[in-house]
Amino acid sequence: MKVKLSKYAKMSGVSVRTLWRRISEGNLAVERSSTGRIFVDVNENISKELTYAVYARVSSSENKSNLERQKQRLLDYCSAKGYKVSKIITEIGSGLNDERKKLESLLIDKSIDVIIVEHKDRLARFGLNYINKLLEIDGRRIEVINVQKDDESDLMQDFVSIITSFAARLYGRRRSKRITEKVIKDLKGK
Repeated sequence: MKVKLSKYAKMSGVSVRTLWRRISEGNLAVERSSTGRIFVDVNENISKELTYAVYARVSSSENKSNLERQKQRLLDYCSAKGYKVSKIITEIGSGLNDERKKLESLLIDKSIDVIIVEHKDRLARFGLNYINKLLEIDGRRIEVINVQKDDESDLMQDFVSIITSFAARLYGRRRSKRITEKVIKDLKGK
């Protein structure tokens, strides 16, 4: 079934401007009539509709209010771009932690075509390029809203992240060593 672009916009729940952007990106197949009108084959494009997920993360539960604001900014961005969000993932955990369960489930969910994050470090501090390459194998991608242009600032942020991660691991080990020593002392005392 072929319909005019304006009718397809109403059917899809997006603006005509969004459809024009999708046409220019090659994400929407159209046919032009001899008079110049544009028609969309609904049956052909139903399967081509992309599925979007937003991913918001903060490092600690102290930043929970920021997590909600970050999620709302992502949803506002998607709304402005005409994206229909099918999954919203929020998580509390370090960007250096490579065992975040919610992120793992999002990355292996092949029903999601585009993962939208506010800053690249919200998804991962390192290795984002590798994640992107692996997603591209399945025709999927990550869309970063705020791409940092300043390499020096980016490098400093990475450096601070590494130091913070190592310091947390070091102090965590010392703390666990003290707890273990206390347990042993308590056991010997009985």
